[in-house]
Amino acid sequence: MQNDEVIWQVIRHKHCSFMSKIETGIFCRNPYNVTGICNRSSCPLANSRYATIRDHDGVFYLYMKTIERAHMPNKLWERVKLPRNYEKALEIIDKHLMYWPKFLVHKTKQRLTKMTQMRIRMRKLALKTREKIMTTPRKEKKREARREEKAEKAAVLDKSIERELLERLKKGVYGDAYKDIYNYPFDKYQKVLEGEEMQLDTEREEEEEEPEIEYVEGYDELEEEDDIEDFAGFSVDNSHADDDIVGSDEEAEAVIRNRERKESAFASRRFEKDEPAAKSKKKPRVLVEVEHEDAGVRQKAVH
Repeated sequence: MQNDEVIWQVIRHKHCSFMSKIETGIFCRNPYNVTGICNRSSCPLANSRYATIRDHDGVFYLYMKTIERAHMPNKLWERVKLPRNYEKALEIIDKHLMYWPKFLVHKTKQRLTKMTQMRIRMRKLALKTREKIMTTPRKEKKREARREEKAEKAAVLDKSIERELLERLKKGVYGDAYKDIYNYPFDKYQKVLEGEEMQLDTEREEEEEEPEIEYVEGYDELEEEDDIEDFAGFSVDNSHADDDIVGSDEEAEAVIRNRERKESAFASRRFEKDEPAAKSKKKPRVLVEVEHEDAGVRQKAVH
């Protein structure tokens, strides 16, 4: 079995990895220490019967160690979850540490009180909005400034090279052997060629597209124009016919027959157009007489 006094003498006077000596005192870094001070009553290694409180993600647990479980390291510590209510947590501590030393009971309750106060302060600080001050080393600032300057120079140089190469390509300096130029970046030429090919493809597609067929209402207007042209031709033909009839009788008869044919065609078109309105209202007729003294022919036309 283990001897607590021997363990303490070895830890205290020879070596302990959890001991931390500073100007204000000697402290213990062991997470199971109930007070944080390196002394005989607070050492979790030199006491076979020990109790403390630990925090796991905001939840408090009561840890207890007894001499009966010293031979089982995986089951050395027994823990009990404590409620968030401070009074109920104290009741559970009194229940599980009823026959334990008063010093351990008092220090355990004191640790629970301090941790509860710390949790309350953490909640209050989390609700407040405070500025977070962050420092940036001078070396990083200088390095970033140099990188930005180099990147700007490289961008300006690339743009100038691209502009110059495009101007040379448009002027035809390289001809058809522009692919054999290796002193300049080839991606600039490829980019320009792809743009020109896309433009040519779009123009070809526009040329290959068939013209759209449109239907427009305008039959009446076209028919009226034809009628006006016929009427104008009739009046002009009358003038020429009158001049020709003076020459000979045969030409006068041919002109008269042609004129009768045009008059009949003109009258039929007018009749088909005005047939619906003719029933409601009749148009006045005009009698035109044409006399030729030399030929002795008299022709009548009705309009």
